[in-house]
Amino acid sequence: MEFTELERIRYEKILAMRAAGLEPYPTRAEVNQTTAEAIRAFEKAEAEGRQDPLQAILGGRLRAIRLMGKLAFAHIEDGSGRIQLFFRVNELGEEAMQRFKDQFDIGDYIQASGDMIRTRTGEISLQVHDFKMLAKAITPLPAAKDEVVDGQVVRHATLADPETRYRQRYADLAVNEDVRKIFRTRAAVVSAIRAFLDERGFLEVETPILQPIYGGAAARPFITHHNQLKQDLFLRISFELYLKRLIVGGFDRVYEIGRDFRNEGVSYKHNPEFTQLEYYWAYADYLKVMELTEQMIAFVCDRIFGTRKVTYCGNEIDFNPPWRRVDLRQGLIEKTGIDIQQHPTAESLEAVMLEKGMKFKPGTARGKLIDHLLGEYLEPTFIQPTFLYDYPRDISPLAKNIPGDPSIVERFEGFVGGMELCNAFTELNDPLEQEARFLEMGREYDVEDEERHPMDEDYLNAMSYGMPPQGGFGMGIDRLVMLLTDQRTIREVLLFPHLREREDAS
Repeated sequence: MEFTELERIRYEKILAMRAAGLEPYPTRAEVNQTTAEAIRAFEKAEAEGRQDPLQAILGGRLRAIRLMGKLAFAHIEDGSGRIQLFFRVNELGEEAMQRFKDQFDIGDYIQASGDMIRTRTGEISLQVHDFKMLAKAITPLPAAKDEVVDGQVVRHATLADPETRYRQRYADLAVNEDVRKIFRTRAAVVSAIRAFLDERGFLEVETPILQPIYGGAAARPFITHHNQLKQDLFLRISFELYLKRLIVGGFDRVYEIGRDFRNEGVSYKHNPEFTQLEYYWAYADYLKVMELTEQMIAFVCDRIFGTRKVTYCGNEIDFNPPWRRVDLRQGLIEKTGIDIQQHPTAESLEAVMLEKGMKFKPGTARGKLIDHLLGEYLEPTFIQPTFLYDYPRDISPLAKNIPGDPSIVERFEGFVGGMELCNAFTELNDPLEQEARFLEMGREYDVEDEERHPMDEDYLNAMSYGMPPQGGFGMGIDRLVMLLTDQRTIREVLLFPHLREREDAS
């Protein structure tokens, strides 16, 4: 390892400790409670009037050190919070006190044992009787911001550059409590969703990530190869076709929370791998799924925040049901003046878009043109929770037709904060119609087009055994966490977002 000057000083402390027979990275720790547990136990003992000292063995990262002659104060932090350590030469002896001063730096992990006390200033602390190094930090941690210690501003090398924060998430988490809070909230969101679905009789399942045929969404897959089987495989872009196979098998309500992978562009709301929730509900349709979606998000908000109103990008978002409902055709008429029903072909739709001065890629399939229109003119306007419903069949090959209108399907997308949050259908369960649509999509879209759906013979075979009517739903967990934690980019809610390789400085 190549060391900076500060790292060299710390490295020499490691050598000095080992020369003195002290291990800077011991195998065992004797920590017996968290800092939060120790504080709660002390407060309880205080309230009960206990006089005997309450002992504890605590461990954590040193976040602050103040040396004051025969006294020293330090703060340590573990996953539950912070606590002050109080060192006094009368209890420790001169040699141990000097060892603490010489060997320990901010960022090191320390174990300390002693009595829980309240100092003269009223702060609950551990009066240290013994201590040892648990892990010596060679590289000093940056700081989230400048700190005030004893009335003086202490300046640190701050970790503020977003790209550095994402590349060194371990350092980002270590110094930014707000970042740790985001990921605690994320975990709570997933836990709440599980609780909501479990309470309603949904069964959590796991389906293959490596798939011989990709499907269930409009996206380009990642391709890999199994050497022994001499077989190309795809990282899944959706759970859908496998979850619906389970509905055929007799599970009436199933869901999965897991990773999907899409070989698409990176943006503030896209990452090549992301976390998705999908559920399928036998004997339900997209109207029932709308209601369940509203209830689920309200449940998550209630459980985590105690309110259904959150702030996102300066807007107060109200997740109280019912959400606004907008017919896609009517929404486009109002925002663009184009009635898509009057333009049943790509050529006709292109002509009217050209007439209105709209930008688009010539030769684009009709479904993608409509998707472009709603993305440009409708999606950004949906700040409050909104269901956009009844989509053209062109861009919804797995959804069931509206009765009496073969050109429109029972599909909705949920939008919040000007971006798509979820997608749902009344699922197509006619194997003959499904086969015809797969063939149609294969003819109308180029091989490289993400809207092209390959023929999945086994899925059709599953449908042919009889698939009950059902509603299906998919939602990006990352985007929901963005909304609930007021983050402008998906990278802030992914522990390790995908980043471009750094360019060679030479």
